[in-house]
Amino acid sequence: MGPEIDFEAEGLLEGVEGEPRQARLQLLEQLHGEGCTLEELKKAVASHRLTLLPVERAVAGEGPRYTAREVAEIAEIDLEMLLRFRSALGIPVPDPDERLGTEADVEAARAMKRFLELGLPEAGMLQVARTIGMGTARIAEANRELIIRTLTQPGDTERDVALRFAAAAEYMLPLAGPTVVYSLQQHLLEQIRHDVIGATDLASGEIGGAIDLTVCFADLVEFTRLGEEIAPEELGMVAGRLEEMATAVAKPPVRLVKTIGDAVMLVSAEPEPMVAAAMELIRAAEQEGQQFPWLRAGIASGPTLPQSGDYYGRAVNLASRITNVARPGSVVLDEATKEATEGFDYSYVGERRLKGLDYRVKLFRARTPGERREGGRGR
Repeated sequence: MGPEIDFEAEGLLEGVEGEPRQARLQLLEQLHGEGCTLEELKKAVASHRLTLLPVERAVAGEGPRYTAREVAEIAEIDLEMLLRFRSALGIPVPDPDERLGTEADVEAARAMKRFLELGLPEAGMLQVARTIGMGTARIAEANRELIIRTLTQPGDTERDVALRFAAAAEYMLPLAGPTVVYSLQQHLLEQIRHDVIGATDLASGEIGGAIDLTVCFADLVEFTRLGEEIAPEELGMVAGRLEEMATAVAKPPVRLVKTIGDAVMLVSAEPEPMVAAAMELIRAAEQEGQQFPWLRAGIASGPTLPQSGDYYGRAVNLASRITNVARPGSVVLDEATKEATEGFDYSYVGERRLKGLDYRVKLFRARTPGERREGGRGR
């Protein structure tokens, strides 16, 4: 610990009076006692992030700090490759000579080098890194919202919030890591079970190419207009509720791939469970009542190309286009999906030329047996 600092003389208590002033002084003294320099404290106060310093230290850990150049040298990896990988993960890329890196950065760089030594292509690794970055960013955001809602109270001081956040981070991180690894293991195992590698694939060497899947998009009708009528917080709650409902119906082999604002995308190796899941999702939206927007779903089956956690190809495009023309409260699908499923009643919607497609598509609406033709909510 360095010499004592007159925080008032340094201007770090300016504009703060009463109990908040005393709380800030205690926080500054504590952080300085734990090794924060005066320059760090000044920057934190100036940028209104003093409450974040304890949690930053809890997450980053103590110990030496490295430049990106030093991290690359220690891990014996190319600096430019290291920075590209960091950028793909969605992590801020520092000046190569800024001393911000920790032991965690060194270990991540070493892991990246081991992947390269296994012969994995750089382009493929960067694609996977982008997917990991997007996924973990959402995990972090969800945890952040949970922590903020749970740990902040009216009248809190900077010190109250700072210490609670740091304690939460120290407790939650050791739990979150194994949970993420467990989820990855289970999802990977489930997907591998459905990726049957046949003799034709082995002979051609085209393993991991296009596979036949059933794809579903479901979106909230007039979501954009709704955004003009209600507060952003309420709009976010509607989108969040859609994701919750989609997660609930996505039981293997159906899988929730992603949410796209007012829509969700699901895939399945088997058509019938997908149609059942889509109809269950429509019913769940209806049960939300009059205040929840109408939901509609479009389904198509055919070759799709898995790539970096997402899917591309004709079936994906077709399912998206079908969703755009489906009526509110309905599940509409293509002929290939209809022919591959049983246990549902179908009505012929018609033959449509859909946007972006150079052919006409026969469309069918799916219903559960005995469902009323004019079912759904009243308006």
